[in-house]
Amino acid sequence: MRIPKHPTLVRQMLAARVKDVVARCPPLAASLCQQMTGMWQVTLKQAGKTKTVYVPLDLKEEVEASIQEHRRLKRLLAEITQLQLALIRSYKTEQVRRGGRV
Repeated sequence: MRIPKHPTLVRQMLAARVKDVVARCPPLAASLCQQMTGMWQVTLKQAGKTKTVYVPLDLKEEVEASIQEHRRLKRLLAEITQLQLALIRSYKTEQVRRGGRV
């Protein structure tokens, strides 16, 4: 993601991403993989330990969508963080440009 230098453009990008943070389905922070036996399972960390939960075939698509939603939200939050940092860094420059005190 390219971050513009002008604070107004950064604010516009930030507002667009904040609007997209609404979850489309319940997010799931896990990995989905298939066993050699043909069964599907999700692997996730709970209290620092790896847990495995078998997924019924009927729920596979729903679980996949939840994992993708978690990845999308994680990416969006990382972009929001970068944009917020850009605004913070540009604050002093913007105040000087406007002729105000820093």
